[in-house]
Amino acid sequence: MKILVVGAGAIGGYYGARLLDAGADITFLVRPGRAAMLSALGLKVRSALGDFDAPVHTVQRDMLKQEYDLVLLSCKAFDLDAAIADFAPAVGSQTVVLPFLNGLSVYDHLDARFGRERIAGGVSYIATTLGADGVIRHDGTNDVVQVGARVPAALQAVQRFHELISRSAGVRSMLPDIEQALWNKWVMLAAGALMTCLMRGTVGEILASQDGMHLMNQAIDECSTISATEDHPLSADDLGRIRARLLDPQSTWAASMMRDIASSAPRVEADAIVGDLLVRAMRHRIDLPLARVAYCHLQVYQRRRHAGAAAAR
Repeated sequence: MKILVVGAGAIGGYYGARLLDAGADITFLVRPGRAAMLSALGLKVRSALGDFDAPVHTVQRDMLKQEYDLVLLSCKAFDLDAAIADFAPAVGSQTVVLPFLNGLSVYDHLDARFGRERIAGGVSYIATTLGADGVIRHDGTNDVVQVGARVPAALQAVQRFHELISRSAGVRSMLPDIEQALWNKWVMLAAGALMTCLMRGTVGEILASQDGMHLMNQAIDECSTISATEDHPLSADDLGRIRARLLDPQSTWAASMMRDIASSAPRVEADAIVGDLLVRAMRHRIDLPLARVAYCHLQVYQRRRHAGAAAAR
């Protein structure tokens, strides 16, 4: 199975390394700067589940000529259009695209571009970062991958991918209802992101405040209401797991979007993670007051960053 991993960043680089350890045929589609770093240093991963240090095969957009069996996509949602332009030449009539992206709007976009039969479903729960030194670092030991075919046409490719990724350390599942798993993650991530971004703190710091527990529960309720309204209600067990994670007073977790804000990132995934929930809520005439406040906060941040970048030019 020939797999094209789009990018070699925190997620793509990490899982590409795990797939290489599993014996997969992997090529990384990268930009010139990352290509030069990989050529000089190789791909480096530091993880409690096993380090990786090895040269890897890369290709740049202008040299992408062949089609692949599977494209593993893990960019930020706001980079999706650029990523599609880069990897589109690799998508043939039998290629399956497997996104590890946040939210559901990205799937609508990919379906419209390539056809639903070409787009599988993927969920990952992991904390990884790409350092300025080019090293990918895995925080902790949590590494969960869930994949599934959204339509029967993608089933064989997803099964082959699952067989490969299952040879690596971590929890690997192939789910019959991957759409529900996508919603489960979106609810957890949206609730956690809107709260940690709005409050600029970790889950534990928020819960230590007077109204933190109440507001975190409200965030979970608002997000899960949209999931149920869109015909993907969370089970009692799934909702319990989300509450256990986001109502843990000892938790030091914060959404990656909050960490992006803390580092003054020029762009964040506000539209895909929080904004699209509000779009769906308005479609059903449902009010999400806490999510609206958080989205306003995120839009102000993005406008300030855009204005600052424009002034710098």
